[in-house]
Amino acid sequence: MSKASILVVEDDPPVRNLITTTLGMHQYEYLVAGNGQTAIMQAASHNPDVIFLDLGLPDMDGVDVIRKVRTWTEIPIIVISARSEEADKIEALDAGADDYLTKPFSVEELLARLRVSLRRMALMKSADHSDPVFRNGALTIDYPAETASLGGQELHLTPIEYKLLKLLAKYEGKVLTYAYITKEIWGRTTESELASLRVFMATLRRKLEPDRDSSQFIQTHIGIGYRMLKVEEKQW
Repeated sequence: MSKASILVVEDDPPVRNLITTTLGMHQYEYLVAGNGQTAIMQAASHNPDVIFLDLGLPDMDGVDVIRKVRTWTEIPIIVISARSEEADKIEALDAGADDYLTKPFSVEELLARLRVSLRRMALMKSADHSDPVFRNGALTIDYPAETASLGGQELHLTPIEYKLLKLLAKYEGKVLTYAYITKEIWGRTTESELASLRVFMATLRRKLEPDRDSSQFIQTHIGIGYRMLKVEEKQW
């Protein structure tokens, strides 16, 4: 089975060489682009499985590349950038990026983020959208019945908690920003909705993870948003 192909968009030769060398050592195919325009053309013509994208490109901002690519494809985009401010991360994720890795980074984390993105896309491609049941570890969501259970025991969720759970499950493995979630759930983003999101997410997590030592379903990205993690069945 052939490995996935990765488009590496990076204008700094040492960083680009580190990434491509790492990919080559793990038998991934890769393409390279040193600027935004080339990246957009490569993405359109080669349809890679994942894009690694630097934001500080010489001809255009990487966020504009994300917006452009998102007009025709849902290819996972992992931002790799020296910009570490929350505002930069939020802007990139709201534009359509799937993940954000801050320089300097370890190759182990790079590969782990890549595997998560590939797994999410594989699940999306193989899923039958008429499938009425979502499963993640011991968590089951029965969409027609509008119920969720954990380890066979039904969870008693409020309507908002259930909507939040469905939204996170839909984008399993992807970071969803506070703004995106509040717009999807309440139709707007104000301080009131942001405060409500924190409250509802806290109660949802207590129901999903009653035991502090149990597996974590929802990962918090402080100042940015939330992500549903893939939980292995064996952990339960």
